[in-house]
Formats: sequence, structure tokens, C-alpha cells
Amino acid sequence: MKLDELLKKIRVLDDRELALENDGGKNPELSRVVYDNRKIAAGSRGVVFACVKGERADGHAFAPRAVENGAEALLCERKLDLDVPQLIVQNVRSYMGALASALHGSPSEKMTMIAVTGTNGKTTTAYITRSILRASGAVAGMLGTIVYDDARSEAYADRTTPEGPDVQDALARMVENGAAYCVMEASSHGLHQGRLKGCRFDRMGFSNLTPEHLEYHIDMENYYRAKRLLFTDYAKEGWQCAVNVDDAYGRRLFDEFSARMRGFSLGDARENLYTAKVLGMDVTGTTMDVSFADGAMLRLKAPFIGDYNASNVLEALAIADSLGIDREVVRNGIEHCPQVPGRLERYTMGNGVTVFVDYAHSSDGVEKILTALRPLTQGKLSILWGAGGDRTPTKRPVVGEIMARYADFTVVTTDNPRSERPEDIARGVESGITGFRKDAAYRVILDRREAICFALDRAESGDVVIVAGKGPERTIEYATHSVPFSDNDTVLEWARERGIEVV
Repeated sequence: MKLDELLKKIRVLDDRELALENDGGKNPELSRVVYDNRKIAAGSRGVVFACVKGERADGHAFAPRAVENGAEALLCERKLDLDVPQLIVQNVRSYMGALASALHGSPSEKMTMIAVTGTNGKTTTAYITRSILRASGAVAGMLGTIVYDDARSEAYADRTTPEGPDVQDALARMVENGAAYCVMEASSHGLHQGRLKGCRFDRMGFSNLTPEHLEYHIDMENYYRAKRLLFTDYAKEGWQCAVNVDDAYGRRLFDEFSARMRGFSLGDARENLYTAKVLGMDVTGTTMDVSFADGAMLRLKAPFIGDYNASNVLEALAIADSLGIDREVVRNGIEHCPQVPGRLERYTMGNGVTVFVDYAHSSDGVEKILTALRPLTQGKLSILWGAGGDRTPTKRPVVGEIMARYADFTVVTTDNPRSERPEDIARGVESGITGFRKDAAYRVILDRREAICFALDRAESGDVVIVAGKGPERTIEYATHSVPFSDNDTVLEWARERGIEVV
């Protein structure tokens, strides 16, 4: 797309101020936006280099190298002494997604776009929604915490919401691969930083809002307002949302945008809500009667555990129902949804022990998995958990107390320490355990592999062991480096080394 055509298109799609500097009559053919100069190979053509200001570096400093390697235009926040056209905007990060969308022909307008947001439940809801869409015969892609699925192949995700150009590249591939739907997890960081600019959504889902990411948002009101941007800044005409009215912030959204909302609840008996009655639960899943907003009822066996997952099922079901998908297809999609990596991912051991790998890292998430598994555990319930460094230190003793309250045994270990010392983080968790009960049964083992093996070695038939905090993550992050590590692989390696079959 020629520069002059791009300018016309972007000014229609995005009404924020944009100035063109230093074009000198040049009108290059442009095809993609790149924000990392290392990804511009020498001799590249058609590249717009976006000068993003990051936490550690300012992309404007790398613009000369980008131009040297072939970048033919810049997206920047100030004019640079470089002989290429420069698009000057107030915030590069929040603009480059819209620019990339324009270059790709607005791919989000060519699919039915579904975004799920909230503190907990996004990933599971996204997986269930994609499973329902696939059961209907639709081709669907997905962008989320665990994988990026372009409707043909999957790749491990490196963050919940990628940078704007990466989002638009992925959407363009989905369109090329014949996708009619895209399911996306919308993080508060991604919304607040404008990474989803250039996307507009037909359907949304909101699960809940609990204290998390407050090192970034400062307080819950700012956190809520970041989530609220999904409905005010990224919605297509005619949008609808499935919202959890059991959550205080969900009720707030429901009241504010009532004409667009489809409420769901596990406890509210009001008419016009999607509700569920749990009939039975075991370690393989939950049997429930689901009532639709119009009063119709469906009995199903969802392969998920816990009331919070029943709520996730309702969210996906309400989204699917708003799209007019046949309700038998909805049931089939829910019942045959594959295990979600790192979301109470179950391993049944030949020695009678059941192991769950779960991503729960917030106090709310840890309490939910413990209270879900407590009544289903025939023997003893153990949990292994460690807090991440540089993230909401006030939650550490809170989670420690929760584990001491609900688990028979706790192993405190290392998660992603980042710039903090693992032993300092562990002390914060330990204070919550001993503060709740001086004689609480626990052990601090900082080496995560050793900690997992210890927890599994001490388990007996009928016991349940939860390996929590990292879920599908494949590295441990330190201040200056990361090391490969997988909870799932460690559990399976432990079983192989001890000759225990995994059913």
C-alpha cells in the first residue's frame, strides 16, 4: 500500500492526530509494521519502523539502524534527523496496531471477533468458546495466554495480548486461513497500552475482577477502567457481552451497558439470566443443568471442576447463544472441550494419586482451586505454590493463609523471582501460613523441581496434589535471564523415573 493511500485509510480508521514529516515527495510501498529493529533484515522493503518507548529502551534510538537495514518510513513521537517519511503521533505503542490493521486491510472487520476479559477465567472460557465454534463446523483462530492459533497451526504464546502489529499479523493469517471467527483474551495491560488498537469486537465476555496487577494499575478502580475500555473503545456496532453478575464489577458493567448485556449467574434466580445448577462433581468433571435466558434447559457434563469453571462454561455458552449457535452443538462443544493446558490439567497416576497443574497465581485463583478440590479429595490435599517477584507483594501472606486454611500440606517454592530473592518471596508466603496456624504442615523448598518431586513422593493413594502458579509456562524468569522449566514435564519425568503409569 502506498504511503499516501495508507495515510488516507488510517485517518478514516483512527481519528487521532497524525502528522507527516520529512516525506520529501517520497511515496514508498509499505506492507508491514515492525517495532524491533533486529527483525528488519538488511535490504528489507516495505517496512514501517515503530519507535516504541519501552521500560528499558527508547525505540527512537534504534531508528537509524532500522533505516540502514531498509525501513522506508518511521512511526515516531518526534521528528528525527533521518531521510525517510515520518508519521508523528503522541503514542507510538497505541497507534501502531491501527497502522498495521490498515496495512493488512482491517482483518478484524472480516471475522466475527470475540474477546474475553476479567482477572480469572479468560483462558478456559476462550478454549470452551473455540471448542463450541469448532463443533459448529466453523473455522476459528485464537490469541491468548497459552497459544496463538492462526486457524492452521498453534505456537506458544509469550504474553496474553501481543503488541499491536503482532495482533494484526495474526489476524491477517487467520483470514488467509479461512477463519470466520477469532477468540481473543483481552488483558488489562493490552487494553490500557492500546495494543488492541485496530481491533473491534462483536462479542465480549467478562468473568470477574479481583486484586491483581496492582503494581501496574495502582488500585482496583484503575484496573476496572482499563477493562472497561474493551466496551467503550473496541466495540463494533451491535456488540453484545456475556457478563458475570455474581461479580461486583460485572454487575457494575451490567448496569452501565444493560441493553448490550447477557447476564449469567450461579446463584441469581432472576429471569433473563443464564444460570447453572451443579448436580454432581468428581475429579473428571461437573454435571450441571444449564438454563438459558429464555428459560430453556440443557443437562451436560463439562470436563471441568469447580463452581468457577461452571461460571466459565456459562460465559462461553452465553456468548455462543448470542451468536445463534444450535444448543445441541453448544452442548457437544462444551462436553468435548479438550483439557486446557495449565488450568486444573489432570494427571491420574497409577499409584492412586491425582495431580493437577494449574496457573492459579492470585489469592482468588488459589482459593478457588483449593475449595473446588477439597470436597473431591478422598485422602489428603497438598498444594505447591510460589509467588512471582516484582508483583503485588501484599498477596503473598494472603495466599499463605489460604493454603494453610484449605490444604493438608503446603510446599512453598519459587515461581518467577525476577529481580527479587526467592528466599525473600518465600518468607512473605510463609508468614501467612504461620500467621494462620502455628502448627500448619508445610515445607519451604526453593528449587522448584525438587519441590515438585518432594510433594509427589510424599503423596499416597487417594491424595490430590496441586502444582500451582505457573501452569503452561515454560521458563522461570530471573532478573537477567530465564531458564527452561515446565511443571507438566517435571510431573511426567517424576512418574517415568519411578515407573508409575500416567493414566
